[in-house]
Amino acid sequence: MSALLALLRKEAYHIRRDRRTLAVVLALPVVQVLLFGSAIRTDVDHVRVAIVEPAPDEATLALRNRFSATDTFRVVAVVPRMADLDPLFETSRAQAAVVLPVGFASELAERTGTSLLVVVDATDPNTGSALRAYVEAVIRAYEREIAGGDMRPAFAAHRISATTRMRFNPTRESSNIFVPGLMAFVLTILASLMTAISLTREKETGTIEALLVSPLRPWSIILGKVLPYLAIGVTAAVAILIEARLVFDVPLRGSAALLVAESVLFILASLALGILVSTRTSSQRVAMMMAMLGSMLPNILLSGFIFPIESMPLLLRTMAQVVPGQWFVTIARGIMLKGVGLEYLWKETLILGGMALVLLAVSARAFRARLE
Repeated sequence: MSALLALLRKEAYHIRRDRRTLAVVLALPVVQVLLFGSAIRTDVDHVRVAIVEPAPDEATLALRNRFSATDTFRVVAVVPRMADLDPLFETSRAQAAVVLPVGFASELAERTGTSLLVVVDATDPNTGSALRAYVEAVIRAYEREIAGGDMRPAFAAHRISATTRMRFNPTRESSNIFVPGLMAFVLTILASLMTAISLTREKETGTIEALLVSPLRPWSIILGKVLPYLAIGVTAAVAILIEARLVFDVPLRGSAALLVAESVLFILASLALGILVSTRTSSQRVAMMMAMLGSMLPNILLSGFIFPIESMPLLLRTMAQVVPGQWFVTIARGIMLKGVGLEYLWKETLILGGMALVLLAVSARAFRARLE
């Protein structure tokens, strides 16, 4: 019994001494509950919708105002031709579109019935199905409004017929959305978590002192530590692409070389986060928890990998803008499912590259100060 009490006192002493470990252990579950509770949403809000009006009239204006008046939709563009939808969908400016026919008002007035087309971005199958249901709900509400004085409700209920077209993922395969997101998750583990643990292990074993007395410069030490993980990350990215194509039949409509190059930018950003974590920790245990808290959880919950960012609270939507995984997932889905290139993904590429450069500069500076 006395030996057990002595062991308990020893552990309590170590916990009190390593206050950073205690703070991380206590903060991790709190942050997890806040992130999961706020980010896990099955509803879809702030839907970006485009309206195709080849011949505007009072009926098309009324239906457009129906979408603008709801809290769910935000009309981002009104265009005259269906061809104008391509850049809107390929740059993710629009998630759904309603294509109205010529003579929409006259067909409604003649009571002969009319039809329209609903186009939905189905790169996320669950979100695509929800978007289709929301759009059709607005159309049915408008249909009931214009049939308010009609004494033939059975005829009026079928006045507007809507045909849905699912773009980019017409079969709505779940693997088409999860595999690009899994790339970000796997590369984060390989780059951020493993780098943080590797550099912290040097401190625990005392080998960091041997590096300090060597003629190596701080940047040489950083390169020697991160380049192997960069090579492993690139190899893993290529392996994931091959597996996605051969095993899960995920399409790769864009450039594989471009996607690998974008993966390098994301790996560099994750490596920099791992270096930054290692400069603030003194044990592998704390490094693992901080890497999970600072990189893995945000890249899972705030990247749009599982849950749509549009449905999250404003604070989390703002936080998602500084998560590298959000931009990489957008790039990966754009290249794999939409087949777009840098002409549409240049903004996301610049942001991801800028994040990588800033994080590398900050982490290198912090690591140099730590060595000194």
